[in-house]
Amino acid sequence: MRGVSGLARLLGAGHFVVTCEVGPPKGVNVDGLTEKAALLKSFVDAANVTDCQTAVVRLSSIAACVHLAAMGLEPVVQMTARDRNRIAVQSDLLGAYSLGIRNVLCLTGDHQKFGNHPGAKGVFDLDSVQMVEMVRRLGAPGEFQCGEPVCGEPPVFFVGAVENPCAEPLELRVRRLEKKIRAGARFVQTQCVYDLDRFRHFMGLVRARGLHEHAHILAGVTPLKSVRMARFMRDAVAGVYVPDEVVARIEAAADPAAEGVAMCVEQIAALREIEGVAGVHIMAVAWEAIVPEIVRRAGLYPRPADDEPKDRNR
Repeated sequence: MRGVSGLARLLGAGHFVVTCEVGPPKGVNVDGLTEKAALLKSFVDAANVTDCQTAVVRLSSIAACVHLAAMGLEPVVQMTARDRNRIAVQSDLLGAYSLGIRNVLCLTGDHQKFGNHPGAKGVFDLDSVQMVEMVRRLGAPGEFQCGEPVCGEPPVFFVGAVENPCAEPLELRVRRLEKKIRAGARFVQTQCVYDLDRFRHFMGLVRARGLHEHAHILAGVTPLKSVRMARFMRDAVAGVYVPDEVVARIEAAADPAAEGVAMCVEQIAALREIEGVAGVHIMAVAWEAIVPEIVRRAGLYPRPADDEPKDRNR
């Protein structure tokens, strides 16, 4: 059962990593999921599996992670506090580890009123900082939150958290990030970045506190597929800041999808130049098929093996 995270090994070796996001099906047929895994496994280092994203019922994240791993794609299980109390969280973590899952991303979760069961009762027994600490303690010193020891081998996860790098006030966001890192987060995936100047300022604050030395920061990017999507991301998605000039560029394009991909590739190039950015997290919403093209055009293919020495040009 032993084994460590391949994602952790790549980051520890200094490689610039690429992760992406995969949504499980709203049913039990996993053909589409395994097709995505086959498409992505040569182009990303790990794939997050969302946990009933937007509070819509889907195949469990843990089950989907097992399917991805069987296809040769390293999974990151997302776990939200919306649907689980601390007993259920710890039980699911033990189960995930026993199935070979070594990466976990802790989130509060989208409120149930936005999903397909708005009458459901949210649990929210823990916040994301408390969940991060709980995952860390399960691995070291190997105890449950109540203080009782874990029997046998402790589940040592590579623990991740999320942060919004563009929502004001940025100073508050950095303090929240610091709490998560102090609690045990060792990698951080950010909300999608469209305002590079604002993100550079955020990273300056991160470096000033030395946080990039204790956790690997993966900057989120989302390719814009259409004018409608660009406007929706700007006007309706809480916590995402899309400058008007970004929307205007998509509006003026003869082929908005191609322009969105080109813009995403440019963003990745700029993000790679920012000190403290250890990788990118590509969130291609219902557009996973475009990820290989983005990775190729960004000069991030082929991906390194976790035992390769760092190549500073890749």
